[in-house]
Amino acid sequence: MAQRNIDLVFGGGRLGLMGIIADAVLDGGGKVYGVIPEMLKDHEVAHTGLTELHVVTSMHERKAKMTELTDGFVAIPGGIGTLDELFEAWTWKALGYHGKPIGLLNVNGYWDSLTMFLDNVAGHGFMSSARREQLILSDDINEILDQLTSAYTGSNGEVTW
Repeated sequence: MAQRNIDLVFGGGRLGLMGIIADAVLDGGGKVYGVIPEMLKDHEVAHTGLTELHVVTSMHERKAKMTELTDGFVAIPGGIGTLDELFEAWTWKALGYHGKPIGLLNVNGYWDSLTMFLDNVAGHGFMSSARREQLILSDDINEILDQLTSAYTGSNGEVTW
C-alpha cells in the first residue's frame, strides 16, 4: 500500500493482524489512520504511532468515521468484527450512503465458503446478481488493489483504503 501511495484506515489497535499491517504501511513510509472507540482504547491497546488516531464514542461512530475517511474497503481474513464491518459497508453501499468499492482478499481460499453462500443467496432471489457482483474477490493483493483503484479514484487522484 505504501509503495502505491495508498493510505490505510483501520480500527486503531496495535495488536493482531491489523496492527502488523498498520506497522508495515508506516514502515514503508505510508500514512495510517486509526479509529477506535473510547471504551476499546485500552482493551484493544490503541496504536499510538499512527499518522492520526481518532477516538470516538461508539462502534457505530467508529464505522461511520472509517467510512468517511476511506475511498474503499478490503476485508482480509478475520472474525465477527470483520464480518460486521464488511456487511455494514456493503449495506450502506446498497442503500446509497456511499459508492465505494468493496473487496475480499481471499488468502488461502478464506472467503470461498462465504462467496458460495452469497451466490446461493442471489440464486434464491434474495439479492440481485448486480449486488452480488459488487464484492470484488481476489487472492492477490496487487490485483485487488488494481481493481479497487480502478473502481474508485478520488478527485485529487489519491486513494485511501
